[in-house]
Amino acid sequence: MKCFHLLALSACLTTAAAQEPFAAFPPLPRGVGPISVVDSQGRYVGRILPQKRYWVTLDRIPWFLQKALLAVEDARFYEHGGIDVRSIARAFVKDVAKGRAAEGGSTITQQLIKNKFLTAEPTLDRKVKEARMAMDFETKYTKNQILEMYFNEIYYGNGAQGLAQASRLYFGKSPEELSEGECVTLAGVPKNPGKYNPLGKVEDIAMRREVVLKRMEELKVISAQQRAALRSQWGAVQGPGKAPHYLAQIRAALVRLYGADAVELGGLDITAPLDLDLQKAAEDALKAGVRRVSPDLQGALVCQDPATGDVLAAVGGLDGGQNSLNRAFNSMRQPGSAIKPLIYAAALEEGLTASSIWSDEPVAYDRGGGATWKPLNYGRERLGDISLREALAHSSNVVTVKVLEQVGVPDFVDFAGRMGLPLRAQNGLSLALGTDEVTLKDLVQAYTPLAAAGVRAEARVITRIHDRRRDAWTEFPPALTPVLSPEAAFVTTSMLRDVLTYGTAKSLAAFSREHPSAGKTGTTDNYQDAWFVGYTPGVITGVWVGYDRPRTLGRGFTGGAVAAPIWAKFMARALEPRPVVDFPRPDDIVTATVDPATGYLATEACPKKVDEVYLPGTEPDRPCPLHAPAPESPSQVPEQP
Repeated sequence: MKCFHLLALSACLTTAAAQEPFAAFPPLPRGVGPISVVDSQGRYVGRILPQKRYWVTLDRIPWFLQKALLAVEDARFYEHGGIDVRSIARAFVKDVAKGRAAEGGSTITQQLIKNKFLTAEPTLDRKVKEARMAMDFETKYTKNQILEMYFNEIYYGNGAQGLAQASRLYFGKSPEELSEGECVTLAGVPKNPGKYNPLGKVEDIAMRREVVLKRMEELKVISAQQRAALRSQWGAVQGPGKAPHYLAQIRAALVRLYGADAVELGGLDITAPLDLDLQKAAEDALKAGVRRVSPDLQGALVCQDPATGDVLAAVGGLDGGQNSLNRAFNSMRQPGSAIKPLIYAAALEEGLTASSIWSDEPVAYDRGGGATWKPLNYGRERLGDISLREALAHSSNVVTVKVLEQVGVPDFVDFAGRMGLPLRAQNGLSLALGTDEVTLKDLVQAYTPLAAAGVRAEARVITRIHDRRRDAWTEFPPALTPVLSPEAAFVTTSMLRDVLTYGTAKSLAAFSREHPSAGKTGTTDNYQDAWFVGYTPGVITGVWVGYDRPRTLGRGFTGGAVAAPIWAKFMARALEPRPVVDFPRPDDIVTATVDPATGYLATEACPKKVDEVYLPGTEPDRPCPLHAPAPESPSQVPEQP
């Protein structure tokens, strides 16, 4: 065909050079490679793509791709002046024959104009304007420049705008590295990017590739033998990722390590501690649990290994996509009662005990200016005089505020910071009710010392990096910091186990009998956020459910009713391959039998006795004053010799 003889000589047939710059983005750097991520077992997770758009010059676009695109989209591109009357007439005949608008007859130039300046509205006025602008365009730019603009401006589906993004998204390559089979696939995409992109349905892509190959053979661009061979040469297509919010967090970590420009250049192989099986289980459990409550709710889940900080799975929402809101790592929400375990752990470190008795009677606090604040329990119930253990299990707001007052707000804020949870002292005693905002990742991280004998493990999403340009490996060991005594961690965990047996998450009692577990529900005062953070000796998981624009969901929207079931469903899957083990007990933990009504050592007269655990030196040393044995009568006292 004449047009392809012209294509071979296009440098001689173009009009005057462009009178103004036409590259809309920075040139694609050479030597740029993708950032590829695999999970802990070496399975492909996804690619981290540049966030900037780049411009690729025509000399870096494979000749085969140019010929394939022109064959199927505009075979007379180098002959017409912006509109192709012959193609329009042919399309009109086909439209009449089929009784509908089957073909548009648009040239490459017209498509570029529509994509760059106009809308896709199928009106006569728009088509006339498009044709007029296309002819004007051809007087301002050379044919090669127009073709270059087309490749850089056209949409290729899945957020890929232009060939530079498309080639990296779908094939992990720069455009000049594309194979002929990959070129055939990409040449068919502009017709319908949503349908024919390489991640679409196989049958749709195969049909479109056949159209491209048939047209190339008709124009004698390829032979029949080449057409037959290219049918099976699709290239290795890999999607942008199976854990988009996790990949987004890896990107953020890379930017902190190397800077944004280095991440844009790529060329890295990342090994993440992610487990794709757990990731799929997390996505399924979260979606099912959230949709059970309401179809337009959102949620997030973070699962870590408490001993290393390895993030084993993370779901930042039900909408997916690396650029969507990452509720697992970035969204700040009030944790409600999920903050309370940290307050009780701080209290244990200062000498309070799980068996100490506190009044649940509300107290009014001076807020200044004549105003007072009187915290009440969820449901406005009063529990009377109760132990700290019971107060935590039943999530007493009143007692927790009193405990925080004794610990001291500044000291607690410092303690929470060491645990990995940044808080603001300005919130005062209301911190006991979880009024400061935190991320789910930070809250889960702050629980790791409770599950790991007092050692905080920083959340880790990268275990090693291979720099392909330098052929060098960098290892990232766990970042571990002792922040809590093992004894305080053990006693706090002991108290949190009761949350799952008779407390606010008692629906998990059966689960906790099979798997030694501890955890805490969280519900904001206005029923906008539901939380559950729970752990076993080897896995810790946090779940949040709520609306992105906070709004109340009523009294039944609690951490125990909404978030805890999601946690249990996921954890059942996470613990399947793991042996059942109990929380290790520090050697110097003290056990004493006490009367739970008083917290003192039980006597034979005490009607109820329980075994309680203590940090060394904090155990009670006096018998229960309510049930002290009666003094012996004189007749029972032996005579002195």
